[in-house]
Amino acid sequence: MGELGVKHLLGIKYLKESDVQLIFETADHFKEVINRSIKKVPSLRDITIANIFFENSTRTKLSFELAEKRLSADVINFSAGQSSVRKGETLIDTVNNILSMKVDMVVMRHPNPGAGIFLSKHVSASIINAGDGAHEHPTQALLDSYSIREKLGDVAGKNVVIVGDILHSRVALSNIFALKLQGANVKVCGPRTLLPKYVESLGVEIETNLRKALNWCDVANMLRIQNERFDIGYFPTTREYTQQYGVNKKLLDSLDKEIVIMHPGPINRGVEVTSDVADSKQSIILNQVENGVAIRMAVIYLLASKIK
Repeated sequence: MGELGVKHLLGIKYLKESDVQLIFETADHFKEVINRSIKKVPSLRDITIANIFFENSTRTKLSFELAEKRLSADVINFSAGQSSVRKGETLIDTVNNILSMKVDMVVMRHPNPGAGIFLSKHVSASIINAGDGAHEHPTQALLDSYSIREKLGDVAGKNVVIVGDILHSRVALSNIFALKLQGANVKVCGPRTLLPKYVESLGVEIETNLRKALNWCDVANMLRIQNERFDIGYFPTTREYTQQYGVNKKLLDSLDKEIVIMHPGPINRGVEVTSDVADSKQSIILNQVENGVAIRMAVIYLLASKIK
């Protein structure tokens, strides 16, 4: 098996395409493992991993923890909400205290963009970015691309539209980097107020008409509308957003072709997608969740091999 070109997973923009393919090939192996009756491998018995979440997370944190335990790593969970961070302790102090317990790897989610990069320059442990502000969420983008590859055979040459709040979404940015790196064609679709001005400079086209975007694409990745955005006036009401940018079964069935529906979760059912779309045969939302564990096992395993 090859070796990753990076010591940390801080963002997709630091990876080469060969790194992405290596992660996918490793995930293929681990996907077989997690579908066996005995789901654990002893690969990382001597590795200690700290999950440090400065923001609430259920799905990502559970997925990482399960991946770590499947690899037989020792796991420390640290939730900053109930910790000394509230008492004014700095990020470096917090992490150094954890590293003094001889931790080899840190999985971190933090509200500030670049927190993982900052940390990687000050500590010796390997850092995995589990989301930093509205910046990147690399493992989500990897599992999304991996799910497209599994469903359609390849990512290269596929037409992928990302729908929703692109402006505040670390998932969107990481997905754009990952899809472009693998040779996909990417469009973003949503209200103008939620599309960043720089997005076209990333080699991405803007389409504000949802039906046109869906007729163009092979895959639609529907992003969660964050309810806190309604208060700020990015668009008038949830109902109006759903009328223009929500996908229901009637719309899906009226398209010229059958497309694949994805969602990074958690889903606001009836807002981004209706239940009959989320649960339809065109949806690969639950495949994404399963693939998340395999991808995170692959990333942890490949980074851990550089520690030893």
